[in-house]
Amino acid sequence: MSDDRTVEIEDYTAPAGGWGSMKSLVEISAREKVGPEVIRELARQNKPDGFACVSCAWGKPAHPHVAEFCENGAKATAWELTSFRVTPAFFEQHTVSELIGWKDYDLEQAGRLTHPLKYDAATDKYAACSWDEAFAGIGAKLKTYDPTKVIFYASGRASLETSYMYSLLARMYGSQNLPDSSNMCHETTSVGLKSAIGSAVGTIHLSDYEKCDAIFYFGQNPGVNSPRFLHPLRDCAKRGVEIVVFNPLKERGLEKFQDPQNPIEMVTGKSTPIASQYHQLKTGGDVGAIMGMCKYLIEADDNAKRINGLPVLDHAFLAEHTTGFEAFADVARATEWSTIEHESGLPRTEIEAAAKVYAKSKAVIAVYGMGLTQHVGGIDNVHMVVNLMLLRGNIGKPGAGMGPVRGHSNVQGQRTVGITEKPELAPLDKLAEQYGFEPPREKGWDTVEACEAVLDGSAQAFVGLGGNFVRAIPDHARMEPKWRALDLTVHIATKLNRSHLLPGETSYLLPCLGRIETDMQGTGPQSVSIEDSFSQIYGSKGKATPASETLLSEPAIVAGIAKATLAPNPKLDWDAWVRDYARVRDAIEVTYPDLFKNFNDQMFTPGGFWKGVPAAHREWKTKSGKAEINVPQALNVTGFEEADGRFRLMTLRSNDQFNTTVYGYHDRFRGVKGTRDIVFMNRSDMIRMGITDGDDVDLVGDAGGNSDRRLNKLRVVEYAIPEGCLGAYYPECNLLIPVAHHARESHVPAAKSVPVRIEKTR
Repeated sequence: MSDDRTVEIEDYTAPAGGWGSMKSLVEISAREKVGPEVIRELARQNKPDGFACVSCAWGKPAHPHVAEFCENGAKATAWELTSFRVTPAFFEQHTVSELIGWKDYDLEQAGRLTHPLKYDAATDKYAACSWDEAFAGIGAKLKTYDPTKVIFYASGRASLETSYMYSLLARMYGSQNLPDSSNMCHETTSVGLKSAIGSAVGTIHLSDYEKCDAIFYFGQNPGVNSPRFLHPLRDCAKRGVEIVVFNPLKERGLEKFQDPQNPIEMVTGKSTPIASQYHQLKTGGDVGAIMGMCKYLIEADDNAKRINGLPVLDHAFLAEHTTGFEAFADVARATEWSTIEHESGLPRTEIEAAAKVYAKSKAVIAVYGMGLTQHVGGIDNVHMVVNLMLLRGNIGKPGAGMGPVRGHSNVQGQRTVGITEKPELAPLDKLAEQYGFEPPREKGWDTVEACEAVLDGSAQAFVGLGGNFVRAIPDHARMEPKWRALDLTVHIATKLNRSHLLPGETSYLLPCLGRIETDMQGTGPQSVSIEDSFSQIYGSKGKATPASETLLSEPAIVAGIAKATLAPNPKLDWDAWVRDYARVRDAIEVTYPDLFKNFNDQMFTPGGFWKGVPAAHREWKTKSGKAEINVPQALNVTGFEEADGRFRLMTLRSNDQFNTTVYGYHDRFRGVKGTRDIVFMNRSDMIRMGITDGDDVDLVGDAGGNSDRRLNKLRVVEYAIPEGCLGAYYPECNLLIPVAHHARESHVPAAKSVPVRIEKTR
């Protein structure tokens, strides 16, 4: 498990991409000891006849680059096709109590799981079992529970076919407890956009980046989270598109990018500047900054009206397509600039400079990520971006619209095919007719509610389709002991992670094929499908050699659990679905005829096929039938007040990770190597507290006076971060987030503004 953990902290001045990316790919390929097959698979990655990347949900173009993969996408491929294996012999050598002391990186670096396993409490080890034994044991246990007390979690990597089958399994069993990755990141988007414009997803196409003349960018880091986005951003910058960024940290991918596929840039060292304006607001300051822009635009329009000048706002659009403008405009006019400056952390001059760009632009795309969604007032954040866009009619026309950047490669698609705890989002009547059963009608548990159910003891069992649920959720010190009190835990996974080391009374670990691997079933090799951030749906073909002959596919595992748990259903043949995934797609088309017409015929269309988004053509599925302009509850979205010694902590991913998966210990863009135990801090805050660069400090939770959440011995790194704000790595910092600290309405954990205090390590 060893690699270079020598700690080095130094400034990194190179651009995103370039030789740094190339070196990183060489390093991970050597570390995973991958063979020539990886080169072949990288050539197929994100291609129309290849496989969809298992990392982020960025779009797959109809006319791809020669290498249509990014640094993190290539890392994900090497990580999945690693030469390392975790066989039953591994567990003969290591107890669960020993393994739980390993780092996240070391657990997953051990390699691919090869055999189904059952936890043996007597030896504190996982031991091999047969697939039949696992399915029979799981089915027998599930039959004894109240279905409304069983959690069916789904990670965002599972295909549309698997997700549809999994949601049917849960509902036929009687459970609507279907939390998923969206609950932890973009549920705020689903709720906020749905209430404001009637569509719960982004409204733009990938091609809109070729038509826009400005991009307003909030709280998203493309260099780490979606590096293929850097190519359209570079193209936009080169043709003069204004890219105005609001983000607490200077992220390298938004500053400059060197295209690894451009020989001239690679040889000369040239790069393309990305942001034309970069505003480092304090974390949680977006509503204040956007209110300032809206105030400027509305008052400029008022002045234009007084002098018979050209209007700044699109009054025809506002009158025909929106409601709520006058109430919002009154609030914007009445909001003092001193309040806006204080809450945003930005001077008026910077906010007005951004507003002037917006005022002169004809087609604007608004991009945002979890920097907006993971706050207590996250819905206000999303609503304010919508408000800004509506003022000049920038939704529902070419080159303009909402562009939320989703995380996992199919997290949006899972919702499309029924992974949701909300009964109103699933076609329950249609499912009842199609399969002859009565689905549960009550609301199920989302992620936060599932955590609360585990804490209060009402949850009986957990079934996880991928992911690392216990590591991804907040409040580790409270959650982990309670997790082991569950009667049953089942994990479908490719690699070992910390969640697997918190077994319930009975626990199974079920290893599955990866998306890149050949999935051979009764009718031959199978393909699956995914949906990206642009609501485009693609086919994906795995061709790599499976990590083990004993692995089953995700659909086969879901079907195995279903057959062992549910009574036979004459309207559903699980075995037939596993033999031929095209039959699953036919069933999806019956359930969702408007979204999946001719599904099997369309799935390998270059560039994918669009499921349709009503707001993209100005059809507003809201209560009023128009786009709603909303007044925010407050300019402070953190959910807590400022106080002496209280900091706003934002959790971050490093350049060497994707979600909870840590690929290595080199956060290249932030100049941190060999450790993840650091906290980024403003120099003025350090001086005020008598802290110097390199000191060790503890972070202590400061929510509701509760100080029992503590993360010890983090090295302070002086960094260009706004005063009063801190940055440190996810998921380690989830320890500091109370389960109750979440976005209103959407229940997304508020990981981008966590109240903490700093104490020097003793």
